[in-house]
Amino acid sequence: MSRNPDLNIDHVARLARLALTPEEKATFAQQLGDVLHHIEQLAKVDVSGVEPSAHAFAVNNVWQEDVARPGLPVEQALHNAPAQRDHMIVVPKVVE
Repeated sequence: MSRNPDLNIDHVARLARLALTPEEKATFAQQLGDVLHHIEQLAKVDVSGVEPSAHAFAVNNVWQEDVARPGLPVEQALHNAPAQRDHMIVVPKVVE
């Protein structure tokens, strides 16, 4: 593809905080120009009859109804705890 004259690869590299060699600048300028060219091609596509969507396929809620149920008994919830005291898990102090 031809190089985009409006593309300032030094500015893009500075924004990305990249130090590029002249060879890398040439390579990345060409690649970024190609990407921008493809985006220009996509902008030419007529999508006037296409309804906007966030997903390619319809997304349906597949979750079950939100019904309150009893939780685990304390003994079962603390069964695998390495240490416990007064129905709580004992952990090392993390604040000094």
